[in-house]
Amino acid sequence: MKKRVSSKMLLPLLFAFMIVLSACTSGKGNDVTLPSPTNTPNQTDGNKKQTEEGLYSIEDFSNVKTNEGEAIKGGTITYGLVSDTPFEGILNYVFSSGIPDAKVLGWFDEALLTWDKNYVFTNDGAATYEVSEDGRTFTFTIRDNVNWHDGKPVTAEDWEFAHEVIAHKDYDGPRYGADFTNIEGLVEYREGKADKISGIKVLSDKKLQITYIKSTPSLLTGSIWTYPLAKHIFGNMEVAKMSSSSAVREKPISFGAFKVESIVPGESVVFAKNPDYWRGEPHLDKVVLKVINPTTIVQQLKSGGVDLVDSFPIDQFPDNADMSNVEYLGVVDRAYTYIGFKLGKWDEANKVVAPDPNAKMADVNLRRAMWHAVDNDQVGKRFYHGLRWNATTLIPPSHPEFHDASNPGIAYDVEKANQILDEAGYKKNGEFRTKPDGSELVINFISMTGGDIAEPLARYYVQSWNAIGLNVNMELAEFNSFYDRVGNNGKDDPNVDVYMGAWSVGIDVDPTGMYGRDALFNFPRYASEENDRLLAEGISEKAFDVATRQAIYKEWQQLMVNEIPVFPTLYRSVIVPVNKRILNYAIGDGTGLYLHELAVSQDKPFVAE
Repeated sequence: MKKRVSSKMLLPLLFAFMIVLSACTSGKGNDVTLPSPTNTPNQTDGNKKQTEEGLYSIEDFSNVKTNEGEAIKGGTITYGLVSDTPFEGILNYVFSSGIPDAKVLGWFDEALLTWDKNYVFTNDGAATYEVSEDGRTFTFTIRDNVNWHDGKPVTAEDWEFAHEVIAHKDYDGPRYGADFTNIEGLVEYREGKADKISGIKVLSDKKLQITYIKSTPSLLTGSIWTYPLAKHIFGNMEVAKMSSSSAVREKPISFGAFKVESIVPGESVVFAKNPDYWRGEPHLDKVVLKVINPTTIVQQLKSGGVDLVDSFPIDQFPDNADMSNVEYLGVVDRAYTYIGFKLGKWDEANKVVAPDPNAKMADVNLRRAMWHAVDNDQVGKRFYHGLRWNATTLIPPSHPEFHDASNPGIAYDVEKANQILDEAGYKKNGEFRTKPDGSELVINFISMTGGDIAEPLARYYVQSWNAIGLNVNMELAEFNSFYDRVGNNGKDDPNVDVYMGAWSVGIDVDPTGMYGRDALFNFPRYASEENDRLLAEGISEKAFDVATRQAIYKEWQQLMVNEIPVFPTLYRSVIVPVNKRILNYAIGDGTGLYLHELAVSQDKPFVAE
């Protein structure tokens, strides 16, 4: 797995939550109808024309930038983080959880291991590895020239220390879970029964050995923690205070191609090249990252105010497809948007989800009717011009070996939705339905900000549910507030019943980090014995056989269609406009390009004609 020069800076293993929301309002406002696609011919090249219906296809895009001209020495580029809210500023992978922070981190931090286009760990990264015959013991060797930005060597103790912090009882980040409890002696360390993690041994300054309780196929595709923590900086801190320290918020370091020079909290970061970077000195002198509101991104791109962005609002693409100073790249995203139902709470004491059989959304008939009531196929076409499309299962097509393309999910069928509710006892009492016991049913739904379509999209879902007699109140909140309310901090807002979010999934197909009992990111707070069984089987010894693992995850995808703790709405593409002066740049995986190779052909960005 190579660290790619990519606008999709990846979170490791655990899956970052990406949601966007906007202001407080009622779901009983003006009716919203699906917009018609805009027929705007694409002038950029003949391969990205719209269909007669005004639709595009992600298959027509390349994920690698065409190099035009020769690289000059040095230069500064500007990277736009497209968001209507500040980034949170938890700039260390051990403690961070949000996608905006991950995109900041991606410019100066990197994993010790890299992966290939099939998401399998390679020996091309800052560390190499060997595996014992039984598949349980990994021996890692960090390269001699891998150093922290302050010049100190990255050591095996730093890697061990990251595990100790995450396993500590006072750790307040999101990483602790099944990937860590599978390490020998880690649970005993967390419980205070041991002073060291017995399964982790420092063999030398640059050599670390980790023994896992069970050998699983996920160990080679993502469930190894690959981010060290600088012990010479954090070693004397209390674990509970680390995430709020200046070493995380103001002066973060790592060993990547660029290092943090200055930060304006939540707004911008200036990165300077790391001349000591282990792969070689970067071509560029500096990268300036700044938050750009979605409403101004087109102006910024046309004027050369930014050279590239993390992603481009899909709804703005048709009107700007002929922008003359950029090349559009595109790739199928490792992500899906979804509607989630609150089915319980987070048990902080035991670090597990606690389903509530009396939760408002506990009846699967209610959840199934709400899925039947929405036309996600048309949402993808009308809001996103075909560059997002109807989602059917919770393993996206970015993982084609395991995505069950034969599973249709639940089809749009308003008549069926009404029938389900009628038969389940949700009777109409005037405009809206009551609960089966005759009491009032009011569903509180929160959704996202982030561009012109955020509110109309959320209103479309509310209108669809109103149409089958459900009284749904809509609230739009900004990113950080939403994040906390759905439970990222372990506290579930009782005023949230249903929410609209998105998952950016990890390189490993194993969904335990989002839907396991001990996963903080299991925001619906869903658990069942059948879910436990399938998730365990998916990383069992028998799952080393690919066909067996495929069958397990096919069954799991159907289970989630049956039980509906969440339902997927859209699979996603990433569209990234890149100024024509940018060289050696790509998005996605398997490109073989690295950040230190990023270059420019001239001092100033091209400006749109």
